[in-house]
Amino acid sequence: MADVKKVVLAYSGGLDTSVILKWLQDTYACEVVTFTADLGQGEEVEPARAKAQALGVKEIYIDDLREEFVRDFVFPMFRANTVYEGEYLLGTSIARPLIAKRLIEIANETGADAISHGATGKGNDQVRFELGAYALKPGVKVIAPWREWDLLSREKLMDYAEKHAIPIERHGKKKSPYSMDANLLHISYEGGVLEDTWTEHEEDMWRWTVSPEKAPDAATYIELSYRNGDIVAIDGKELSPAQVLTELNRIGGANGIGRLDIVENRYVGMKSRGCYETPGGTIMLKAHRAIESITLDREVAHLKDELMPKYASLVYNGYWWSPERLMLQRMIDASQATVNGVVRLKLYKGNVIVVGRKSDDSLFDANIATFEEDGGAYDQQDAAGFIKLNALRMRIAAGKGRSPL
Repeated sequence: MADVKKVVLAYSGGLDTSVILKWLQDTYACEVVTFTADLGQGEEVEPARAKAQALGVKEIYIDDLREEFVRDFVFPMFRANTVYEGEYLLGTSIARPLIAKRLIEIANETGADAISHGATGKGNDQVRFELGAYALKPGVKVIAPWREWDLLSREKLMDYAEKHAIPIERHGKKKSPYSMDANLLHISYEGGVLEDTWTEHEEDMWRWTVSPEKAPDAATYIELSYRNGDIVAIDGKELSPAQVLTELNRIGGANGIGRLDIVENRYVGMKSRGCYETPGGTIMLKAHRAIESITLDREVAHLKDELMPKYASLVYNGYWWSPERLMLQRMIDASQATVNGVVRLKLYKGNVIVVGRKSDDSLFDANIATFEEDGGAYDQQDAAGFIKLNALRMRIAAGKGRSPL
């Protein structure tokens, strides 16, 4: 412990990380640098400065990372149409590599020899933070207090805070019964009644979305403009990446879009139930697949679909900075050169319905696809040879007595 002189702590200003800050000072007798990230979680981050100053912190970083988060992490992930285990849009997972990156950048700037985080020893986030940190700075020391201390309950944390005069309120606003994480892509809920997989989630838990039952009776139509696989405008108005996601969250939330209740397989081995609100991301996924449907070659689209589960697992398990994810990203990005155009969507009571798509790079040819006369654009007699050639191996096998009947 004595060889740690300065540590950069991912600091929210809440109970856990405020206790961690003091614990690091006492246990490691080291200087602590705090880093607070604004990823669009919807809460004030500036109060963390005063709390850190009250605990004697001299180097305090509070960074607005919203644009970088969406531009360099969320958008690249959505170019791959990324979904984990068929449903989860990876809202928590995709924020961790950016936090790890910034922790290492600050460690380099301040000469720190260690980083620290508040992730528990049961979850995925410890893996994500630390894999990212080691990939970017191999020799960095990582301090994970939840794997070292004996403060394993909220009451013990509160007692520690009271004993050391850490400014945390015991009373006041009612604390949510859920463990929550929020950023511009989503908000997640775990714990509480959700630990019983048969119990329905509570309606008053949701923060961003109205219930589909209470969504407007009239549908909302929007048009999303794409350039190289990314949304660059909504209804013709050009917006930055963070502005795009903010606006889609607003529109989607108002229409009851993006609620999810799943049981997922954590990388550390256990199953975990989580509820998620991802209104903007739900719209983005549907729209991106729609614009790709007319601009991507069939085999390119199918290859992307085959590789996506691997890509999703890499993101979920914390391998954003791995060579294999970077290799996949280069291939995915190359496929997006022609993913340009406009998608029109109908949003109605929790549903995202594609009603139109157009592109100058479209591969859809109405002259060939038509059910009417095509003027010789497609010779239907060609299909006979195509079918026979594709049936050849099955015909040979059946001729050898290997018929499936």
